[in-house]
Amino acid sequence: MATLLYRLGRSCFHRRRAVFAAWLALMAAVIAVSALFGGVGKLNEEFSIPGSESQKALDVMGRAFPSSAGTSAQLVFTAPEGRSVEEAPLKEAIDNTLAKAARAPQVAGVTGPEATGTVSPDGRVAVAQVGYRVAKNDLDADSLDKLDATAAPARAAGLRVDLGGSAFGGGGAEPGAQDLIGVLVAVLVLAVTFGSLLAAGMPLLTALAGILVGVGGVLALTGLVGISSTALTLALMIGLAVGIDYALFILSRHRSHLAEGESPEESAALAAGTAGSAVVFAGLTVIIAMAGLSVVGIPFLTVMGLCAALAVLAAVAVALTLLPALLGVVGTRLVPKPGSRAAGREAAVAGPDDRAANLGERWVRLATAKPWLTTLAVLAALGALAWPAKDLNLALPDNGSAPAHTSQRAAYDTVSRTFGPGFNGPLVVLADTSDTTSPKDAAATIAKDLKGLDDVAAVAPPKLNASGAYALVQIVPRGAPDAQSTKDLVTTIRDRAERISEETGAGIRVTGQTAVSIDVSVQLSSALVPFGAVVVGLSLVLLLIVFRSFVVPLKAAAGFLLSVTATLGATVSVFQNGHFRGLVGVDAPTPTASFLPVVVMAVLFGLAMDYEVFLVSRIHESYAHTRRPLHAIHMGARHSARVVTAAALIMVSVFAAFISSEGMILKQVAFALALGVLVDAFVVRMTLVPAVLALTRHAAWWLPAGLTRRLPDVDLEGARLNVPRQPSEQPDLVTADGKG
Repeated sequence: MATLLYRLGRSCFHRRRAVFAAWLALMAAVIAVSALFGGVGKLNEEFSIPGSESQKALDVMGRAFPSSAGTSAQLVFTAPEGRSVEEAPLKEAIDNTLAKAARAPQVAGVTGPEATGTVSPDGRVAVAQVGYRVAKNDLDADSLDKLDATAAPARAAGLRVDLGGSAFGGGGAEPGAQDLIGVLVAVLVLAVTFGSLLAAGMPLLTALAGILVGVGGVLALTGLVGISSTALTLALMIGLAVGIDYALFILSRHRSHLAEGESPEESAALAAGTAGSAVVFAGLTVIIAMAGLSVVGIPFLTVMGLCAALAVLAAVAVALTLLPALLGVVGTRLVPKPGSRAAGREAAVAGPDDRAANLGERWVRLATAKPWLTTLAVLAALGALAWPAKDLNLALPDNGSAPAHTSQRAAYDTVSRTFGPGFNGPLVVLADTSDTTSPKDAAATIAKDLKGLDDVAAVAPPKLNASGAYALVQIVPRGAPDAQSTKDLVTTIRDRAERISEETGAGIRVTGQTAVSIDVSVQLSSALVPFGAVVVGLSLVLLLIVFRSFVVPLKAAAGFLLSVTATLGATVSVFQNGHFRGLVGVDAPTPTASFLPVVVMAVLFGLAMDYEVFLVSRIHESYAHTRRPLHAIHMGARHSARVVTAAALIMVSVFAAFISSEGMILKQVAFALALGVLVDAFVVRMTLVPAVLALTRHAAWWLPAGLTRRLPDVDLEGARLNVPRQPSEQPDLVTADGKG
């Protein structure tokens, strides 16, 4: 691989105009296709599982109850203190509002508070239901705004009107200007790392090119498949972070070769062959892990993983082709100037082993001075951080986790206080009454039976369709939509299906938005362990091939599991338990997004392998030359700690910038990834890994000879590039303007 990438890097350096032309053409094509067939306007927030009981029932409802198949909204009217919505002026204003709402775009019908029995005992609060003809994803961009405008008569009369319901919320968020904070931090880190604004700008430029192609490609696909704004932002977040990091790794190796006296062309080719090999391996692990989300069997999660994988693929391609071409343009201008701080740093890395230790090496020396103590301290700290993960509660965030200043959050809180938390997440039981002698009596029997269940607050009168073949029974749980009691209630109702069928002849299915969310959470929870086993198994195989060692893969897999559990524990502590939630902009405890553990596991796996490869490959390279285990650990840290630290800081800053998002799903994912990278890079890879290698010493690099012969040699460290080249293979000199 190293030889192939060496030739690719040298070719792109030499034929830079053709490389620029190819990438510009690709960018133009992606932008054109996105503008014609896709775009941000076609993003959706549909989280469902085709084939699940709740989704099958929703599909049947779409045919049997067309007016109930679309999404719905709530109009929550609150009278001033001491007044009642039953007063003539206020009641008239509410009636005028409901009449206007019935004529709003895409509205199928409006049900007033009297019909649904949703007037509070004190008369201060009334709730009306607005049904739409279409699903949430098919609502026009201004439909909800026009519904809000119909509340003008009620507001003019002094009523407070909040809009809520399933038509709002979803937890997703699109990229915003605040996300540039991470880019600015990345520029600062790069400038400090390289001591040159020119060098600092190159990883950013190539990363932006990769983002344009990767994220632009995702937008282009919105016309063909359902893609959520969360999937788009995840692709942007990961693509930007790895794009900067991959270019950083190659550029850092290029500067080291320049400091050794190599010509720019040879230096770029060597950097592509050595650091580029690690970039390919690291990128492939992220791509495989993200694409591996498809094994969970949930379409929206598959799309999310494939979108992120596309962004990473673009980042790898840019780092291996466009970056060497840019290095050809700048030529010798990246050579550190004699006497500069940058020259001193590069010389410390590229120079002999007897130079003074840099900060990274000093930290690793401290970690390996008493490796048993370091190992136990790290395990204790990560164990404490992971402990809250035992209380992990998975659900899809709803309007209860929306920002406090939003209308849907105000509506959710008002309804919860007034009528009970279950009113915000009613369950719908769809009964197939086609084989019953009296559909009406069968539906009434079902409603009576379900009303007697524990944790049921209320049951609405059954509603039959025109043919009498189906009936709908709405159930209001006592608990909130994400409460364990509500999940247990869904299970209880489904367990009673056979008994109800024997009594009435009708088959029942539980559906509704709450049931869909529960089904998603259950399937994701059941997939977590198998997916984790696949990811850990993959890491063992990949690292076994790369490093030809038993200890290194086992250590890496164990470190990865520690990072993941610590990350999930901290996420539960902040978002579910409410500790330090004000620091991340959360005003109330909220459940963990259903797919967060799987997504975090996939992303952290790829990124953990990144840091493992870049750090351990340098240690292994030094060990192969010296056969001195502890010395190799220190020298590996000297050569890789600075770039790994910079890469991790960039990754953390990019992810952390998205914590300011108002979408709860994106906020949680961004927090988990930022913390996960921080823990994995600095606690696990830079501290625990050196300590374990110091404990195992020579045994860390042992592998039976028979297995060694059978494993493929990927030459990740570019050993074959160290052989002397013939004069005909020596590169032409490159002038300061980058021309040969």
